[in-house]
Amino acid sequence: MEHLKIYQHGEISTPDTTLIIEGPVDPLSLSGYEMHPDLDAFRPPREQLAALVEIASLPEGRIILARDEATIVGYVTFHYPDELERWSQGQMEDLIELGAIEVANGYRGAQLGKRMLALAFSREQMENVIVFTTEYYWHWDLKASGLDVWEYRKMMEKLMKSVDMIWFATDDPEICSHPANCLMARVGKRVAHQSAEAFDRIRFQQRFMY
Repeated sequence: MEHLKIYQHGEISTPDTTLIIEGPVDPLSLSGYEMHPDLDAFRPPREQLAALVEIASLPEGRIILARDEATIVGYVTFHYPDELERWSQGQMEDLIELGAIEVANGYRGAQLGKRMLALAFSREQMENVIVFTTEYYWHWDLKASGLDVWEYRKMMEKLMKSVDMIWFATDDPEICSHPANCLMARVGKRVAHQSAEAFDRIRFQQRFMY
């Protein structure tokens, strides 16, 4: 299937600087940027930048980022789910994972997460796919945010709902392992009914829970 990628950019003025929100960013442009040292939630910044370049190179992959001149201070990734996860079992071309969203500590007051997501879903780029995200409490930066698990969960739900992603039930063991974990998704308006049904079958694999 064709994955629609419409590059867009905008500016956010803060008291100290002007930030650029842009994407989907191509691999060559990404290679010319550097990562803020605080962006280390998943791997060291230099390795994370290499991972972003790799994702941007995928046909379905897209990177939306916020940058302060040439320094990336926030990013969102979209790609197919990892082949080892249950979400890839249906081999659905129209099921895309919102894999990571991260903002450097000193830039978290500018609503960069919300703005990056808004850009990602703008101009009906995601209407022919199901976008899902798996929220696990062990990925959340509770220490830097000063929030407890439930406050952070509420913040993430509010962020995802800003682009019409909603909570979905599932029997996935990792999500069920803690009540704060959750699955959220958005079914695009041009997604085939068969794909929505296939997503349901992936969400529930223990028949008695279906």
